[in-house]
Amino acid sequence: MGIDEYGGGQRAQSDVLVVTTNDVPGFHVERVIGEVFGLTVRSRHLGSQIGAGLKSMIGGELRGLTKTLVETRNQAMERLVEQARSRGANAVLMFRFDVTEAADVGTEVCAYGTAVVLSPQG
Repeated sequence: MGIDEYGGGQRAQSDVLVVTTNDVPGFHVERVIGEVFGLTVRSRHLGSQIGAGLKSMIGGELRGLTKTLVETRNQAMERLVEQARSRGANAVLMFRFDVTEAADVGTEVCAYGTAVVLSPQG
């Protein structure tokens, strides 16, 4: 697995800026739209569960599970951006992830933040 498969975040040309901060230098919040989120639940396939069980006995990274979690987080973030865009936002402030086990059948990942309209400071 290459380094690109371990990372996430926004694409360089995204029309909706997503940041973990409360503000963006050089911009002011023109309008607060409100909370937005992107949610996905993924189950682990049998092969990765067996592999993870064996790997946990000898130690080391569970690469299959790592890749699945990266893909899941990226999908949740894409859904967050889609929701923000559809509500007229050009940015999401205070972006966070929440990850929980979903009824012992998978992993729930929620990407959330505050959708806003930013404009350059004049």
